[in-house]
Amino acid sequence: MYVGKVAARLLALMLSGTLGLHANAATGDGAALPRPNIKIEHATLANGLRVLAVEDHSAPVITLALTYDVGGASERIGHTGFAHLFEHLMFQGSDNVAPGQHLSLIEEYGGTANATTDTDWTFYFESVPANQLDLALFLEADRLRSLNISAQNLAKEKEVVKEERRMRVDNQPYRKSFFELLGLMYDSFAYSHNAVGSMKDLEAASLEDVRTFFDTYYRASNVVLVLIGDFRTSEVIGKVEHYFGDLPKRTKPPAADRTEPRQQADRRRVVVDPLAPLPKLNIAFKAVPGNDPDYFALTVLSAVLQEGYSSRLHEELVKRRELATALAGSMDERRGAGALSIEATVRSEEAVRAAEGTIYEQIERLQREPIEDWELEKAKNSIAMRYLNNLQRSVMRAIFIGVYAVDYNDPERINTYLDRIAAISRQDVQRVANTHLRKGNRTVVVTLPKQTEVAQ
Repeated sequence: MYVGKVAARLLALMLSGTLGLHANAATGDGAALPRPNIKIEHATLANGLRVLAVEDHSAPVITLALTYDVGGASERIGHTGFAHLFEHLMFQGSDNVAPGQHLSLIEEYGGTANATTDTDWTFYFESVPANQLDLALFLEADRLRSLNISAQNLAKEKEVVKEERRMRVDNQPYRKSFFELLGLMYDSFAYSHNAVGSMKDLEAASLEDVRTFFDTYYRASNVVLVLIGDFRTSEVIGKVEHYFGDLPKRTKPPAADRTEPRQQADRRRVVVDPLAPLPKLNIAFKAVPGNDPDYFALTVLSAVLQEGYSSRLHEELVKRRELATALAGSMDERRGAGALSIEATVRSEEAVRAAEGTIYEQIERLQREPIEDWELEKAKNSIAMRYLNNLQRSVMRAIFIGVYAVDYNDPERINTYLDRIAAISRQDVQRVANTHLRKGNRTVVVTLPKQTEVAQ
């Protein structure tokens, strides 16, 4: 029994879960997929703050999440790493909260809190007992209103971020190659630079620069507040108004320029990485934004090509030809042009060319003929299983709703995402393979453990 059948059975079991799932009508060439039925209530305060509320009385817990429309794409040349820096500065106190007290208060009352920075957005959340919603709202509103951006806090968090860069980027195998790939593939500064920030830019960041960044992007009109949990929507909107309503009404800042010209020629680079235990191939094809119809077909294509032990690349590269030890990759979702990426850890330097050729053979096969029915079914079931597993957690539901609202002004996408996957046909997969997986649209980075002669 292949994994698609197993996933289909598990998906059927999910239909009676907490997400209010129901079955879709069969669409495209595949079987029906479950459909989330998450009811989202919308409200907007006079100052522009958007509020999206989802009642869920399955447990006495509330998740509060704020998705700010600011990320690495919002940064300027010479000012990289600012979005990520604020992920740390936002926990360093405000008018009524001492440095570090935000986290300690949440934890004291049995909750959890964290934050993450993406290229297109920055996300902050708390999950707290339902009777501590006022605490979470107060803490978030206070730091948005009066964050303590002092010289002392800035100096401290600069060092924290630089150490994080050393640990997670500079001293990790293959990370240099990933950032080389971005810089080589993307022409726009928004996506071509490393959102962690360069050491030089972090060191040069002045107090005035950082305060200006906060003043520009951390405002009520530039954030979506998502609430999921054990509350009554009519009551919770009143609470949000109480804590956030006095924030000033200000215009939303201009969007970052994510424009990408059409790539015309193959781009290649070799990276020598002493930390890398084996060679690696990173291949990426610049594609479309996440709200483009081709995004969903490319997501299915990526699953057919490289997801699971029965995928085409795993069968050829790992099992049959034994050229690679591991595969990874996906169709990247971005507000601007995403990319379909393929990563293959290759057994030896001598096998690099053969492994790369095998990948292109499989892509050409996708371009020549439609995939099999079982491959389409397996891919859709695998995507649905992963998606629905994510939605079991309220934090992940909040991330999806907030990001879909910020990126596409479409929070209901959380309910329709699998509809769009279900609608993909075998012909759609073949079409996007020919449209986007062409040689002139290809960027390749070869990572070698030591200096070796490899044809560019």
